[in-house]
Amino acid sequence: MDLDISRLTETLASYVTEYGLRIVVALLIFIIGRAIAKTLANGTQKVLLKAKVDETLASFLKNITYYALVAAVVIAALGQAGINVTSFLAVLGAAGLAVGLALKDSLSNFAAGVMLILLKFFKKGDYVTAGGQSGTVTAINIFNTVLTTPDNRVITVPNSAVLGGTIINVTANDTRRVDMTFGIGYDDDLLKAKKTLERIVSEEPRILAEPAPVIQVMELADSSVNFVVRPWCKTSDYWGVFFALTEKVKLVFDQEGISIPYPQQDVHMYTEDK
Repeated sequence: MDLDISRLTETLASYVTEYGLRIVVALLIFIIGRAIAKTLANGTQKVLLKAKVDETLASFLKNITYYALVAAVVIAALGQAGINVTSFLAVLGAAGLAVGLALKDSLSNFAAGVMLILLKFFKKGDYVTAGGQSGTVTAINIFNTVLTTPDNRVITVPNSAVLGGTIINVTANDTRRVDMTFGIGYDDDLLKAKKTLERIVSEEPRILAEPAPVIQVMELADSSVNFVVRPWCKTSDYWGVFFALTEKVKLVFDQEGISIPYPQQDVHMYTEDK
């Protein structure tokens, strides 16, 4: 019995002598390595922000850097502790492949999110049509883009749908052209109507002098002679100008005796003698 205890004591002492120092060194590698990884990740984020990289992308790259470095530190610590990391890496690789296949749609959204942030098709606050939805961009995340509609609904669009379709950025430029069409009757004075439209446009203070507004006869339609009215304004004034001109044209045309016809159709009635 004493001999067995002695052998067990010697075995433990031998194990502690052989592996105790390795375990201590492994723990030191992990603790110090994790601190270094955190410092390097924070430094990466600061450098990216100074380089005016988008904040969302900078934060994401910081996290990727941190976890990649921590993974390297863990592998180094396990190797120092005497654990065979080759098998561990093989299992980790197989698990990564399985996870990648299971999350292929999420990875697609992730890749699209990185491209959206890097290429800067739009920014927070822009009004866009993307992924079949329209609204003001409130957030550009790694996996999705969040839009708020004019009636205050929140729409979350997968980034793969945004990048895979047509993107229309309504507020990308400082100015916009307001395209409007007004019709008058065939019996009305065409030149008078044109001068009236020119006066209405010139009296709207939000309309820009350059580029000059375009007011021309566009079409001899079935029931009306149509004018195209295309003034320019600041993007922020677009709807204000559109609504104001629409209302004023109706009021002034009424005052000037210029008709705004509606679609008409002549119906001829025939009676058949018995």
